[in-house]
Amino acid sequence: MRSALVVLVVLQSAVAAADDKTLFPHPEDTRWWLSAQLNVIAQAHPAFHSAYAGPNSLTARADSAVSVVGTVYTGYRVTDTTELLLDLESAAGGGIGQALGLAGFTNLDVVRNPTLGAAPYIARAEVRQIIPLSGASAPAERTWLGLAPRLPVRRLELRAGKLSTVDQFDTNGVGSDSHLQFMNWTIDNNGAYDYAADTRGYTLGASVEYDDERFAVRLGLMLMPTVANGIEYDFDLAHARGQNLEVEIRPIEKLTVRLLGYLNDANMGSYEEAIQAFRDGEDATPDITKHRARGRSKVGVGLNVEAEIAAGLRVFGRIGWNDGQNESFAYTEVDDTLELGGDYRNGIHQIGIAAVSNGLSDLHREYLRLGGNGFLLGDGGLSYGREWIAEAYWRAMVFRGVFLSLDVQVVANPGYNEDRGPIAVFGLRLHVDL
Repeated sequence: MRSALVVLVVLQSAVAAADDKTLFPHPEDTRWWLSAQLNVIAQAHPAFHSAYAGPNSLTARADSAVSVVGTVYTGYRVTDTTELLLDLESAAGGGIGQALGLAGFTNLDVVRNPTLGAAPYIARAEVRQIIPLSGASAPAERTWLGLAPRLPVRRLELRAGKLSTVDQFDTNGVGSDSHLQFMNWTIDNNGAYDYAADTRGYTLGASVEYDDERFAVRLGLMLMPTVANGIEYDFDLAHARGQNLEVEIRPIEKLTVRLLGYLNDANMGSYEEAIQAFRDGEDATPDITKHRARGRSKVGVGLNVEAEIAAGLRVFGRIGWNDGQNESFAYTEVDDTLELGGDYRNGIHQIGIAAVSNGLSDLHREYLRLGGNGFLLGDGGLSYGREWIAEAYWRAMVFRGVFLSLDVQVVANPGYNEDRGPIAVFGLRLHVDL
């Protein structure tokens, strides 16, 4: 036992001395990029109190699940200002309760349509064009999202192709990465940001970004799915599109503030019409899918802040709101949210803790109270209360590019229902960066 501990200490000392966060080195002086990652998350929860359940309720009996996501990242710098990115991905396994019954679901890696299977698919296929607006440049970290080792201090960036909206909008250095940070949907992203995406979280679109030393502004136009949580894209841009605007301010070093606004148009259902049809006896239960119309809109705003307040210690927070008049369509069933958290890193170890409170609009909660179903929620009734979630994780790099994490999440009022829960969900994550 003692010898094993000595070996572990020596190994961790070697890891701590290494700068590389990947299993294999990635040279800085090439025009190409090739890397890969594997993310495995196992989660389980014990049985919890449930006065009743509906078709979209989280399983009240003890349950467990494992998800596996593997991605190959490739890229090539055609010129110093033009890059091509192509990523292939496979998502297998599933989430507890088939990823139903929680607005803030506990595993961001889960694909909500298990019938899609684990067959590889193109996650990203995009062009990045950099347009310098100044002669001055600054070092830039090469990643699978950007290959240039230096960038003009003042520039335009254009991206187009298949991409993820949240690769560019609502990003946060403390809470955006389910592979190395938090796992919950509404902690890694703004839950009220019903951003354009298919079932797997990707879309087709284009964006333009202006960057300066202390300021950035980005605009994006993305395709919406044809139906809520759908895999097919709606190409009728006259009536269906996701429009995004974000202003990023860096007033002082190590402080970033992002202001987000978005407007989605899609073939959405109306909560008010679904409720009225039920009350008039036209529908046996409220059914928002029967009351869809092209060109319906959803508007929302968000505030996103992150700051490093001491060496290795960072804090972050988000506030989000959308009008909640038409159905949740692409991300999750949240109409307003507030989250706070932070992380601390010391050598190869990192811990994080965060809490989020999610809420629904009056129409959305009434729809669920009367027995309606969304694409995630539907207990057959609702005793409304805000959904409260706390998450904490500990992560260690056990070898270069190999990370293990322990995670625990506690959810009060799952699916906004005071008649169910609370729930404790325990997680174990293996992440490998190649």
